[in-house]
Amino acid sequence: MISRRAALAAPLALAACGSAQSPAQSPTPAVGPLKAAAPFPVGLCAMTGQFDDPQWVAAARRNFNQITPEWEMKMERILTRTGGYDFSASDRIAAFARENGMRLYATTLIWYAQDHPWFHDLDKARFVAEYDRWIATVAGRYRGQTVGWDVVNEPVAEDGDGLRDCLWSRALGQDGYMIRAFEQARAADPEAVLFLNDYNLENNPRKGATYLRTVERLLKAGAPIGGLGTQSHLDIEIPAGRITDFMRELAQFGLPIHVSELDASLRSDRRLDTRSPALKREQQQARVIELAEAFMALPPAQRFAFTVWGLRDTDSWLRRGNEDDGKDQPLLFDAQARPKPLAAAVETAFRG
Repeated sequence: MISRRAALAAPLALAACGSAQSPAQSPTPAVGPLKAAAPFPVGLCAMTGQFDDPQWVAAARRNFNQITPEWEMKMERILTRTGGYDFSASDRIAAFARENGMRLYATTLIWYAQDHPWFHDLDKARFVAEYDRWIATVAGRYRGQTVGWDVVNEPVAEDGDGLRDCLWSRALGQDGYMIRAFEQARAADPEAVLFLNDYNLENNPRKGATYLRTVERLLKAGAPIGGLGTQSHLDIEIPAGRITDFMRELAQFGLPIHVSELDASLRSDRRLDTRSPALKREQQQARVIELAEAFMALPPAQRFAFTVWGLRDTDSWLRRGNEDDGKDQPLLFDAQARPKPLAAAVETAFRG
């Protein structure tokens, strides 16, 4: 699978939004607006190029009431190589949210993958100053506009064995860079809910357990973590019940929970995958329904938002790059922005 960073940065990423077609699957026109079915915000990621697509805009307005910038509020888009700031794209996303009555959810302040050249070769004092300046400048710019921030994104190692080694941890310590980021974000935007966000938490129990231990440790150290984000890029082959079990463990902290980047790929890492398309869709629907029902089972105060990582199948980061075969169907709407049976299942789960 292509890396997420390469997929998001691809200059032609949006060119295929309406081109490659998924294998035929019956649309489900009876599905009502998802935001009307849910007793919590229903979110969607966006990039500014999509705002020029009337089909995308109409479906987004109908179904969603929260927007997350998919890539254009990240460091590699805003911070220039010489230490300047370019907010043109992120400002446009903030304006779209405001003009369409949507909440703005912001991502991300500190991410292990943001190995930005501006921070290279700085002495310790200058590094710390620039780290603080980045958070204060960006979070401060959207103060009062955002409902929440992914303050630290994906700190847990891929296999779940401890935390990632990265530019930030090498300079400030594996816990230190996170604690400082939360403190600086709280100072810059006191009203926003501050999240620790990661992925494969449902898919990999070891990684989920490390994430939970990290949250506990950071809270004990005084980090002002206000919410917990689970991206939920779901592996449709995980055992039934695993998602529910993890959501219950996550809820024990009593903090708001954000399903922050939901999709469910039909691809497999198997060398030989003999499953039929129908079986794959059945597995996909079962896992997504389990996630939606587990989220619905949370106390209302802990249901921060339920965000899908793309509107149409053709918008997905999983459908970008040279490895895409044009067949994956990871999202709730087809290439024409029509709701799929998966959208109907999610709507039903939201209505309880």
